[in-house]
Amino acid sequence: MLDQPLFLSRVVFVCDWAIMLLLVVASRVLLRQAQSWARSEGYGLIPAFVVGVGEEARVCIAEINESPRLGYKVLGVLTTEERTADVPDTIEDVPVIGTFDDLPELARALGIKEVLITDAQLHPRRIFNAMMNAGRKHHLNFRVVPSLFNCLPEKTQIEQLGSLPMIQLFRDPLSGVNRFLKRALDVVGAGLGLIVLSPLLALIAIAIRRESPGPIFYRQERVGMDGRTFQMLKFRSMYADATDEIHRRLMVETIKYPAHANRGTRGKPLYGKVFNDPRLTKVGKWIRRYSLDELPNLWNVLKGEMSLVGPRPPIPYEVAEYQDWHRARFNVRGGVTGLWQVSGRNRLTFEQMVRLDIYYIENWSLWLDIKILLRTIPVVLRGDNTY
Repeated sequence: MLDQPLFLSRVVFVCDWAIMLLLVVASRVLLRQAQSWARSEGYGLIPAFVVGVGEEARVCIAEINESPRLGYKVLGVLTTEERTADVPDTIEDVPVIGTFDDLPELARALGIKEVLITDAQLHPRRIFNAMMNAGRKHHLNFRVVPSLFNCLPEKTQIEQLGSLPMIQLFRDPLSGVNRFLKRALDVVGAGLGLIVLSPLLALIAIAIRRESPGPIFYRQERVGMDGRTFQMLKFRSMYADATDEIHRRLMVETIKYPAHANRGTRGKPLYGKVFNDPRLTKVGKWIRRYSLDELPNLWNVLKGEMSLVGPRPPIPYEVAEYQDWHRARFNVRGGVTGLWQVSGRNRLTFEQMVRLDIYYIENWSLWLDIKILLRTIPVVLRGDNTY
């Protein structure tokens, strides 16, 4: 038998490849789950410092405290300048323990591995000196948390005008073939979504019909690309006789008076949503928690009124309160999901939301859309920051 030639069918190699691929994916999923469990129990967390005492520092620490799966444990906050009387003793219950110049010594004493910089004014030279002074034996990883108030455009194009080179700023990335690719993704994604999710859509429709009188779907006027209005389709989540007066007042406050618009707590802010909204039905609360009320938006996508990814289309009475620069959100079609939804959602102020939308518009790519769609799935399943 040992002298006989060995022949293996090609099916064996295909099955071999498929089994190995399945095992690799399964092992990675199990490892991730084990890591998430360990971090939620407080094991294996990376000791870190946060540099800065502004709003970005507070949001950064709050997010880390809310999400142990991120894997960080903030041991202290460092100021970028000499500490003054207006600097609090703690930020989100984390003590302010020194200045950025003290970083090398404090990092060695506390075993710090990561430094999260939230102050955009910190000079790169000081960061370089801190890395150098920390020493080779105590390696520090530096991460910069980008300020939502300093999202600069990256999409530019160099052109030639006669003999003069010209740089075109704020070039629309959704032109030519890019516009075609985005529309193709919308049509294919929305069509498949409606087909695959049709049993779930039917169950939600039955639940809405059985719980309270009124229509299953709710049509609401929204403002889309270039200021054109359209009827956005959603599952009805409120009682049929509910009014929008509560939301109108809330949105005026959210846009014009952001300092007073937080309906949550300091550690878990809530902007643009009515907390414990009495207008919601029981089914409505559930489908809103997991954003299932927005699934009929896929029909608007097929009609070309919306896109799978983009700024969320606002209501006309919201737009009435906009400043001029806010209207840049209308340069593209509104989306079912977007950068705002996967970056904090209702925990972000209105201005932060607009900055993210503008950043998305100026930095669009097909890969960015795909990444946002993939990140939307776990956000929806967890019911993150929804009320």
